[in-house]
Amino acid sequence: MRDLAPFSPKRRRIRHSLASALTLCLALVAVPASAQSVLRDAETEALFRDMAQPLVQQTGLDPRNVDVVLVNDPEINAFVAGGQAVYVNSGLINAADSALEVQGVVAHELGHVVGGHAIDTRGMKQASNISILSLLLAGAAAAAGGGEAAMGIFMAGQQAAMGTYLSYTRGEEEAADAAGARFLSGAGLSGRGSVEFFHKLLVMENRYGITRGDEAAFWSTHPLTDDRIQFLQDTYEKDPAWNKPSDPVLEERFKRVKAKLYGYLAEPADTLKAFPEYMTGVPARYARAYAWHKQGFLDKAMGETDALLKDAPDDPYFLELKGQILLEAGKPTDAIDPLRRATQLTNNQPLIATTFGHALLAEDEGDPKHPHMAEAERVLKAALSRDRENPFAWYVLGMVYAAQGDTPHAELASAEQQELNGNVGGALRNAEAAALGLKQGTPDWLRAQDIAMEARSAMAKSKKRK
Repeated sequence: MRDLAPFSPKRRRIRHSLASALTLCLALVAVPASAQSVLRDAETEALFRDMAQPLVQQTGLDPRNVDVVLVNDPEINAFVAGGQAVYVNSGLINAADSALEVQGVVAHELGHVVGGHAIDTRGMKQASNISILSLLLAGAAAAAGGGEAAMGIFMAGQQAAMGTYLSYTRGEEEAADAAGARFLSGAGLSGRGSVEFFHKLLVMENRYGITRGDEAAFWSTHPLTDDRIQFLQDTYEKDPAWNKPSDPVLEERFKRVKAKLYGYLAEPADTLKAFPEYMTGVPARYARAYAWHKQGFLDKAMGETDALLKDAPDDPYFLELKGQILLEAGKPTDAIDPLRRATQLTNNQPLIATTFGHALLAEDEGDPKHPHMAEAERVLKAALSRDRENPFAWYVLGMVYAAQGDTPHAELASAEQQELNGNVGGALRNAEAAALGLKQGTPDWLRAQDIAMEARSAMAKSKKRK
């Protein structure tokens, strides 16, 4: 799992801090309060794809072009921001008790995608810390709008800013609710998860004392949470899928990912309190492995990981975890085998393959013969052929080229990395340097020219805005 930060909702580009990418256990990227960051993890992304697939099939969109993206933000939130991506906050995953609840979120947000709705980013600078809640709650056409705004208020605590920033109109919310209900029904998924999640919002609403008092004029024009729950329940109980149970395999996978995410993001003491050592299930061991690793207890982290692998020796994500922990503990030799196996078992999943390539690079450190560099180059090129928007992969590939004495290609890889990081000046300098050393007319030379041209254009636009 990696934290890539910050990202722009206008452009599906992932930003990344190189220093943080070198550690699994969270020297998390320090970003401004106004920024959000994308968390990337192979297991989580596979789960999100499988959770969203039956819903996306109902939308008429091409599943290959629809992404569900995990955002490192503790607010209970999900949103769209243009394009065909649904952003789900880590806080929402932590608050959800089932995959079905999250599928309710995704169904509603896909309603926004299909409807062409997007958050108006003009108010982002003024209200950068506000949680934009379109949330789940598919199917509440007549009751749309209130729960999201209420949740945004007591989570963000800034009503005035919320008023200027929340751009979804009631009409858009109604359309997204109705569309989300159709997607859930068409996919044969129960709306029970949506209702259950809304009950949680009701509890929070009561805890924070939001009422219809005179000072809450905004709320007087929007139904409050208890009204919306009743409407949702009436709507969903009529659907044939209401009593259909959730997919048990998907639910087990969700529990794993939720615990993994908690272990990755929470303070180790909190993780060990939430998952004490007498708990021996997969989610608990998963979470504790991260906690022990973050505290530097390699033996304990390995104990949890080996226990996971004892019961599932070919689980690629357990193998990935073991390899990452060993790599970051300064043991690349020991990390190579589990990472190689994880890469093979996932058919060269790009994120896992990148970590494998990193281990091969680290293994050759100090060895002038660099026996693993050819393999590392193959692995990383294969990863980037499937996921070019991975700045850490470009960084590692650049280091591989540098170790091989191929400076022009190292500079081109650095240009790719800097472009993804949003470092326009760095992208331009590296692209121009790469072009000088690459053979004119080749695809790599042309790519260097493209990066340089894009960087110059971005710099010119920036000057005009000033």
